[in-house]
Amino acid sequence: MRLFPFSSCLDESCAGKTDVEKNQVMLFLNVYDLTPANKYLYWFGLGFYHSGIEVHDLEYAYGADVEPTSGVFEVEPKHCPEYVFRRSILLGSTDMSRSEICSFMELIADQYQGNTYNLIYKNCNHFTDEVSHCLTGNRIPGWVNRLARIGSVFESVLPESAQTTPLRQLTESQSQTYSDWSDSDASYTTDESETEDVDHHVLITAHGNVGLSDRPPLWQTKNRL
Repeated sequence: MRLFPFSSCLDESCAGKTDVEKNQVMLFLNVYDLTPANKYLYWFGLGFYHSGIEVHDLEYAYGADVEPTSGVFEVEPKHCPEYVFRRSILLGSTDMSRSEICSFMELIADQYQGNTYNLIYKNCNHFTDEVSHCLTGNRIPGWVNRLARIGSVFESVLPESAQTTPLRQLTESQSQTYSDWSDSDASYTTDESETEDVDHHVLITAHGNVGLSDRPPLWQTKNRL
């Protein structure tokens, strides 16, 4: 995983794409299970999920950290470390080039600092929902982040530490269970039919300056903005 600014945005393959004719590219929501319990919760429209946006053969996501630097990172599509891939969902399309997507992500990343992560109000699924809305006008399926919305109702009874705990800490207790969990239990499908009704609004734009960080990659596996 890489931090923003991404080196992939600066290489020669990206530089040559700004002047060529733009084509529509698909955006996908890659959804991962945070717990084996999702095997059952999924069928009730619930579950604990991580999600990332896949576009131009890259996947962008958001995670927590104690440092006041961007929590947005880049990984290989469908291979976010520590999580079990469940499914990929088509969100829509965009005519933005790869370099334009990188620039957009660098801007929005400044609003998603690692130390502002919150399970109820600002988690990885809030990030993918905003990115999808900005680029396609479509929201992510409601079931992906439903438990966060339910949790907001009961916020007063949740300790603050439970709301801001990095996802890795939340899933460490599940690590042994995952090691025994067969890959065949997870679904590897692409589906367009389960997205909920789309609510079209004015596109949200993000502004801000992104600074480089010299600290090691978060979780030792990802490169962040």
